[in-house]
Amino acid sequence: MTSHEKYMQRCIDLAKNGLGTTYPNPLVGSVIVYNDKIIGEGWHRKAGEPHAEVNAINSVKNQSLLSQSTIYVSLEPCSHFGKTPPCSELIISKNIPNIVIGTIDPFAQVSGAGIQKLKDAGRNVTVGILENECNQLNKRFFTFHTQKRPYIILKWAESADGYIAPLRKPKQEPVWLSNVYSRQLVHKWRSEEQAILVGTQTVLDDNPSLTVRDWSGRHPIRIVLDQNNRISKESSIFDNQAQTILLSMTEIDYSKKIGVQIANFLFNHGIQSVIIEGGSKTLQTFIDENIWDEARIFKGVSLLHQGIKRPQISAQYNAKEYILNDELLIFFNHD
Repeated sequence: MTSHEKYMQRCIDLAKNGLGTTYPNPLVGSVIVYNDKIIGEGWHRKAGEPHAEVNAINSVKNQSLLSQSTIYVSLEPCSHFGKTPPCSELIISKNIPNIVIGTIDPFAQVSGAGIQKLKDAGRNVTVGILENECNQLNKRFFTFHTQKRPYIILKWAESADGYIAPLRKPKQEPVWLSNVYSRQLVHKWRSEEQAILVGTQTVLDDNPSLTVRDWSGRHPIRIVLDQNNRISKESSIFDNQAQTILLSMTEIDYSKKIGVQIANFLFNHGIQSVIIEGGSKTLQTFIDENIWDEARIFKGVSLLHQGIKRPQISAQYNAKEYILNDELLIFFNHD
């Protein structure tokens, strides 16, 4: 690993601290190096608050060292006025001579303009250090701006014999097929995504709250498919813990490609990522229409012997890990 890569990896690690809190902004980390030593670092914490470069610059105790330093940033510094001033202009005003950038910002108002502004000011600019890793860091932001849809994650838990739920349940509540630590991990995931989506049957069968209860973080926006307005207003999804958006016949034409329409609807509402925790029918819709990016599947040890079969996914898993006795398979859709 080169010194550039070492410091860029630190930028990536810092940026991850903002996962779930920066929407609609990207995740960005920055470090400032003088004589091969980090003298400042920061990350973007929340939309409307200072960007990573600002936090890194402000953390430098001896500001006179900036004119002899290198600033590393995982994403191209912005060049436009938004809720905060342009970071490229701040870097120029602080006389920082060397700028090392992980990847170019796909956002149309930036996309190369920040780099050009720095070059026009006579600064040494290096681009593309750990580029793939920096792109992966902002897979949600990049998908939203390049594919014009949210980053879509499918998630379900299944029994050892391939069922996601029993045919009949005595109570309107979930039947757990994964252990308590797996469920806590799911709540962490929820805190990282901007929205969560389920279908009508999941609400009717389980009455879920779809919130973050076993983890510290923000609740995702709840998106619920309710084709024929069957969901009771007394359901938990209508409490005041989080925003809920109900998609009925007026928003979605259920005779056409549902997944594509939902993705377009979410994009038009500025939603960059969604985790889909619906039933087999809802999940299978996104798989069949090939409109998904990740699938996270828990395989428990219990047997149901009969029930609602798991969704069918033909891709090969890319990673496998164990949460105690639960098997977690991670799929990435590379089509």
